[in-house]
Order: sequence, then structure tokens, then C-alpha cells
Amino acid sequence: MAHKAILVVNLHKEHAQSAAAEIRGELEGRGVAVTVFAFEGRPDSAPDGAWDIALSLGGDGTVLYTARILAPAGTPILPIHLGTLGFLAGVERHEWRAVYEQWENQTARISPRCMLELSVDRGGMSVYRNACLNDMVISSSGKAKLIRLRVKTEPNPGEYADLGCYRSDGLVIATPTGSTAYSMAAGGPILDPEMEALIVSPVCPFTLSNRPLVLPSRQNLLVTVEKEQRSGIVLTVDGQDTFNLEPEDTITVTHFPHYARLITAGRSSYFSALKSKLAWGIAHA
Repeated sequence: MAHKAILVVNLHKEHAQSAAAEIRGELEGRGVAVTVFAFEGRPDSAPDGAWDIALSLGGDGTVLYTARILAPAGTPILPIHLGTLGFLAGVERHEWRAVYEQWENQTARISPRCMLELSVDRGGMSVYRNACLNDMVISSSGKAKLIRLRVKTEPNPGEYADLGCYRSDGLVIATPTGSTAYSMAAGGPILDPEMEALIVSPVCPFTLSNRPLVLPSRQNLLVTVEKEQRSGIVLTVDGQDTFNLEPEDTITVTHFPHYARLITAGRSSYFSALKSKLAWGIAHA
């Protein structure tokens, strides 16, 4: 059976061009129709089309970008690791053929990852929408780091629980997949990446009682930028897309209706990566 594949290639990574040429040649030799979408830095556009499989060549950032553009189509992503520290790009370059063949034979394990959707409302109008696989971060865009955010959750439709005003250097709202990224650096917990949850982690909170909080991913979250701020505030999505916020903007965070479908080398590969990258079980002098 012939397949259509797209290679999403981050040319900023060393050996990306040679890897892309190797994989394209191998796939076309198998009768696969291959589209190559290569970029260096920030992509100017998104690929347009339908594919049976996407192969992400780069690091975790390349996987995040690929997931945001292809998750709505349900396209499975084979994340090939060409970066340094990372948890998402879990298939090494020398492993890709074996994992691809598992997918082709319908024996590959596909890890479903929940994503979050966000909408920024300003004066009663939606002015920005996006989705994330890792996290969204609200932080200062100026020299004054402390920002003020009002956080509410919606345990039932139309019923809001006020979690209070967060005075901090920033706020990270992460998925379980993103729990090992900025959220972890801010003191948040590590969650199994296939869980259905979201993490609210304040960055350097002024009040020590503002602790990381784990909520159901299908429980809406509302974050309002307080009127009085000492500097501008910016929203960053997956560390890649940015949007400038204004006082009294409200960010509504909901469960994205689509999942990122990552083809993995096995269920244990995530935990092996976790142990290796965090040096668990290694004695320190």
C-alpha cells in the first residue's frame, strides 16, 4: 500500500539535511510519495496538504511545531531525534526504519497526547487563538518582572471558582507532555505524558502559598490580566509563538479537541529518557 509522508525538517540542526535526504530516498524507494517541508529558524508558513504520516527531524521544538499544525488532521508523527536535551523526539536516527516499519505493519505504539487550546478575549472579542502540546507561559516583557494575574477555574459549566490573584514572575500552564519542560523548572510536578490534566505553575511567586496546581484538562481555566501592571506582558505558546497581552485581557484555556499522536519506540522509552536526562539513580559526589 502506497503512503503519503511529509518530512518536517529543522535545518538548524546538525546533519538535518543529510538525514532528510537519506530518509526521503529510503521512503521513495518503498513507493512512498514524500513532501519535504524544511525551515531554518521560524517557519514563514505551514504546509498545506494531507499525509498518512509525518516524520519530524529535529528536536523537541520541531515536534511541538509539527503537532500544532497536524494534530487536527490526526496525522501520526514519528519524532526523529537530531537535537540535544529532549523528551519528545524519542526515536534516534538509526532507529527510524524499524519504527517506521512497525507503523507500516500496524504494530507501532502510538502515544496520544492531550493538547490545550487558548483564546484571548479583549473587550468582548477574541483577538488570538492557538493550541499547545507543551505549555503556554504568561510573563513580563519588560524589566519589571512581577506581574499580577487573576486565575479562575470552571469545575462545572457556568460555575467559577476563584483561585486568587497570582503575583509572580510568570505563570506556566502546561500539559502532562509539557510537565518536563518550563513547568518542571518552575517547581511543577512530572506527570505521565498520556494523562488528561493541566498544570498551573507560578514562576517565583511573591506569596509562597501559591503552589503548583494540577487540574482536569477538561476543566476550563480563565486567567485575567489585572489592570495595574509595571510592564508589558507577553503570552508565549510552546516557546515559539508570542502574543502581546494588555490589561484586562482574559485568556481562556480549554481542552483541545484533537490529540497529538506520537509514534514511539515503546512505552518504556519515555521513562528511560526521564531517568537518563534527570540522572536518576546516579550517585553524585
